[in-house]
Amino acid sequence: MIILSKATDYLQTVYSVIEHRDPNQAEFLEAVHDFFKTMTPVFEAHPEYIEANILERLTEPERVIQFRVPWLDDAGHARVNRGFRVQFNSAIGPYKGGLRLHPSVNLSIVKFLGFEQIFKNALTGLPIGGGKGGSDFDPKGKSDNEIMRFCQSFMTELSKYIGLDTDVPAGDIGVGGREIGYLYGQYKRLRGADRGVLTGKGLSYGGSLARTEATGYGLAYYTDEMLKANHATFASQRVAISGAGNVAIYAIQKVTELGGKVLTCSDSNGYVIDENGINFDLVKQIKEVERGRISEYADRVDGATYHEGSVWTAKLSYDIALPCATQNEIDGDKAQTVIANGAKAVAEGANMPSTPEAIAAYQAAGILYGPAKAANAGGVAVSALEMSQNSLRLSWTFEEVDTRLKQIMQNIFAQSVAAADEYQVSGDYLSGANIAGFTKVADAMLAQGLV
Repeated sequence: MIILSKATDYLQTVYSVIEHRDPNQAEFLEAVHDFFKTMTPVFEAHPEYIEANILERLTEPERVIQFRVPWLDDAGHARVNRGFRVQFNSAIGPYKGGLRLHPSVNLSIVKFLGFEQIFKNALTGLPIGGGKGGSDFDPKGKSDNEIMRFCQSFMTELSKYIGLDTDVPAGDIGVGGREIGYLYGQYKRLRGADRGVLTGKGLSYGGSLARTEATGYGLAYYTDEMLKANHATFASQRVAISGAGNVAIYAIQKVTELGGKVLTCSDSNGYVIDENGINFDLVKQIKEVERGRISEYADRVDGATYHEGSVWTAKLSYDIALPCATQNEIDGDKAQTVIANGAKAVAEGANMPSTPEAIAAYQAAGILYGPAKAANAGGVAVSALEMSQNSLRLSWTFEEVDTRLKQIMQNIFAQSVAAADEYQVSGDYLSGANIAGFTKVADAMLAQGLV
């Protein structure tokens, strides 16, 4: 056991242990390193966390599951992908976190996502622990039947490790309503109709209203709270958004309702600029119905322009930046462009979209910064509300779920502010979110002993 007198020594020692164990897991190491940078005041105030070696216990997953996923393509050829589920921490409830289908998925990415999920879930105030999973399968270009066969094979193995009170997966990149339907159908065939074992389900078989909108809406609600705390609102603000998935689409809708003008959205090929304000309905039609490319938006809207590359390289005037695409999409150089473009606030809809260099640039420039584990917690919050509805055998109205979501996001911001004030880092919402999430989990771990 590591027992050291100084918080900084303890943090450095634990990080060295992790780095030695997992030297090639770049994304996971980045997430841990960034988290540790904010933890010194907590360990100075709570030597009992050091004595219990909470950090080394917390950064090692309770369980890592890796498995092969064989499936047949439409030509009858056998294909094989890798499946993952990292059950990271269950101190405050069953593991909860999405499944990601994307060629980039590997153990490092799943561990980074699962680690962040621990604190994000704790911030919601709901009884859910942290986990994450997925596969390097790419659903793009696959037929519905190929995706169905893959999902059935994936769930055949995953079903052995999940359950209502054990682990409740949801969707993530590449996993929408279609994939959740196939996954749940196979789970039901194998294990029975436990509706609460997956969230993000269709409304006809136990899903929740407002689940699709939750992460994007939650991002807007959190950002609105951050702006209000700093004597501003969305009204008449110019907003840049990246991505064109669920998070971005519904962030566009809610930001527009709150009075902002959204100028951009993007996909993996490029981005569009519409100075008249992005048309939410058209983006939804192109991406969710037609499954097309965002370049088609510029073909249909007079005055809109399409550009290849990252939206964060565009020289464009805006007040608020909401990265909603993927991890590390804004590096140090792109952050300088965001700053030069006039951004006064950045809030993260994607998971870890800003590199450490980007975050340092925001903070040096005095930009308001809402970290992903707080700002994008709306999705998992409504997933947990879906679990509640399944347990009650009830369905709440859209308005009921949306009201609960807004309250949760307001509470997350308030917790972050309170924690930052308590540990003398007022105004640092990243440290505040990390501290508020960590102390809840750490205290639960202490109460439960060495498990």
